[in-house]
Amino acid sequence: MVELALVLPLFLMVFVGTIVLGVGIFYQQQLTNAAREGARFAAIHTATAQCPTVSNENPAAPPQTYYRCDPPELGWPEMTKAARGYVFGMTPAAVRISACWAGYTDPGIDAPPVNLTSGAPNPFSPCTIGGIDPREDAGSLSCPAAATSAADDTASAMSASNGLMANEVTVYACYVWQPPMAGFLLIPNSVTLRSVVTEKLEYQQ
Repeated sequence: MVELALVLPLFLMVFVGTIVLGVGIFYQQQLTNAAREGARFAAIHTATAQCPTVSNENPAAPPQTYYRCDPPELGWPEMTKAARGYVFGMTPAAVRISACWAGYTDPGIDAPPVNLTSGAPNPFSPCTIGGIDPREDAGSLSCPAAATSAADDTASAMSASNGLMANEVTVYACYVWQPPMAGFLLIPNSVTLRSVVTEKLEYQQ
């Protein structure tokens, strides 16, 4: 009985901890898949789509059918719905989605990677979420992330000459997870899971 009393708590801690760790890894995979699907949705539904997923910048030369049906001021409802639709085993509504747009500039906006005249590389303008580059420092982003502004999407305005809107989109997905039996396992009561995925934009002709 004494041996059981000494060993059982340690055994249960290892056993339950292994299960909780597995659940955490599964949730992280689900979150990464949600970010990937959200980025894919935004990459396909660009400014030339019938229902575009757009940034804070309006196009300078919008297509004739352009309207802001999936904008940041509404929380990107279509992109968020698409991302949450691939979540399994966790509460979809608790998965928070944000995005920003980046691209090359020469010296204006929406340029190719290389200057077509000189052949020199064009400068790349990264995007941020609340002033933080999600690809460089996702751990500093809150969940949900701060609202993006035009200053976060410096390369997302559409050029009147080439009719494109930025070169790539970055989606940040997060989920505040409350591990079961956190006190017994000596882990935090809540863990913020984060995932960042970047996709190249596709434009419909």
